[in-house]
Amino acid sequence: MRKQRRELQEANVSFLDVISCGFGAIVLLLIIARVGDPAALEEADNQLMGSVKEYQERLFEIRGESVVLDERLKSRQEQLSELTQRIARLKAKLASVSTQSSQLSQSQSREKQQLQLVLQVLSEEMERLLGPDFQRQNDLVGGIPADSDYIIFVIDTSGSMQVAAWEKVKKEMLNILDIYPEVKGIQVLNDMGQYMFSGYSNKWIPDSPAMRKKIIKTLASWSPFSNSSPVEGINTAIQAFYKPGRKISIYTLGDDYQGRSIRSVVEAVDRLNKANRGAKRLVRIHAIGFPVHFPPGGTPSASAIKFAALMRELSYNNGGTFIGLNSLN
Repeated sequence: MRKQRRELQEANVSFLDVISCGFGAIVLLLIIARVGDPAALEEADNQLMGSVKEYQERLFEIRGESVVLDERLKSRQEQLSELTQRIARLKAKLASVSTQSSQLSQSQSREKQQLQLVLQVLSEEMERLLGPDFQRQNDLVGGIPADSDYIIFVIDTSGSMQVAAWEKVKKEMLNILDIYPEVKGIQVLNDMGQYMFSGYSNKWIPDSPAMRKKIIKTLASWSPFSNSSPVEGINTAIQAFYKPGRKISIYTLGDDYQGRSIRSVVEAVDRLNKANRGAKRLVRIHAIGFPVHFPPGGTPSASAIKFAALMRELSYNNGGTFIGLNSLN
């Protein structure tokens, strides 16, 4: 009897072990398996997929921007290369121009020295032929005395001159300046006495090749009011710039005279331009007449005839020369 009870007890213990292991397996399965709300899990999956998609789109956008920036960088590099090449070409041109300028300056210097040598030889030859006591009676270039150290232009800036004769005026001014290779001072007024350069009012413009070019360039757009009478300009020139010892020539450029009396102008200039002693004049007055009012095959206007008569009288009385041009070409 005791033997049978022991066998039943051993069987019960084994059954409990099996049951425990089964419950343990179930617990492990519950732990391993997903536990939670299926809807929440699906929402989490959707959010994760949305984030992944957003990051992918952002990645594609960044890649597109990178391509655009690469293209811009390449374009800028090409432009930089082109500019670098252009700068190099300009530097080469500048070096060439500088070399040419230096060569031209040296050539001009040599020509000037040669000219001085020729003048010296001619002077010695003239002295040998004419004798040491010979004195030149005048210093004329093309009929115009060129013995002045200062030049003043008094220019008629009326509409007729601007329209018809302005290019010819620039050419004649260049011709006049060529007569005087170098002077101590230049001034430009219009017939009303207005200055071309207000900064040089009552002052001499220093002479230089650059300043002469600037005068001609400024003349192209210079158009102050004019009454077609040179009286005011001549008066301003004499009163503002004459000083004892200065050799001054006034060049009056115009086409007509609108004033009433020629005699009154001549007498006024005579009183102003006469030295204190004797009949010697303070300045020379030259004049150039432009045939604006001389129609081909026609009769010149009365104002043009009056201008020619006035300028002829003024130049004769004041030691100058009057030149009447026969063409504007």
